[in-house]
Amino acid sequence: MWAIIKKEFKSYFLSPIGYVVIGILLFVCSIFFYLTSIQTMSVDLSSLYYYVALYGLIIASPILTMRMFAEERKTGTEQLLLTSPVSITKIVFGKLIAALGVIVITLLISFGYYAIISFFAKTSIIPVLTSMVGFILVSIAAISVGMLASSITENQIISAIITIAFLLMSNFLESISSIFSKISIINFYNKFPGGVVSLVEVAGLLSFSFVFIALTILVMHRRRINH
Repeated sequence: MWAIIKKEFKSYFLSPIGYVVIGILLFVCSIFFYLTSIQTMSVDLSSLYYYVALYGLIIASPILTMRMFAEERKTGTEQLLLTSPVSITKIVFGKLIAALGVIVITLLISFGYYAIISFFAKTSIIPVLTSMVGFILVSIAAISVGMLASSITENQIISAIITIAFLLMSNFLESISSIFSKISIINFYNKFPGGVVSLVEVAGLLSFSFVFIALTILVMHRRRINH
């Protein structure tokens, strides 16, 4: 699996994708850092990552995932993947971990916002760390949605549209129907900014991710059998 992780992670930075994703997330982070901290003269960064998860991941996760399987199917390299001795489960998790690595790099860079606040005033790092933990879990859920979308089509644009549509509907249309609220990953992020790691929210996000990862594995396994 390490070879898959290394290959996928390297591909993000041998192309503009990794830099674009980091740039987008930091841009959204900067906007809400200004709105929630600078403009209000607040030292509380607890809500910063919530807004980045709500708005930034809708753009970043489709960019990270749209080419995962779709591009390999279109270029024909999927045949090498399906005939390799590596299990489908390791391939899927390898790609997931590589994509998550880009998110983690972004979070490490974003510590600069906490450093800025700490320079001028005393503030607690606990809400920041718990928010980051929640952000990672939400990112895994968003990536898993994109992975499934990429596994069912060879068109990267369609994959991205499916991912964006799902995240938009689940995050912003819950007032229309309770169905959307039940599949909204952002609803499992409410307690993290307050410095609380809720087992219910952690279990909810991990369960959500597991369902989409399992479906992706199933899709790719069927493709291997039919290959």
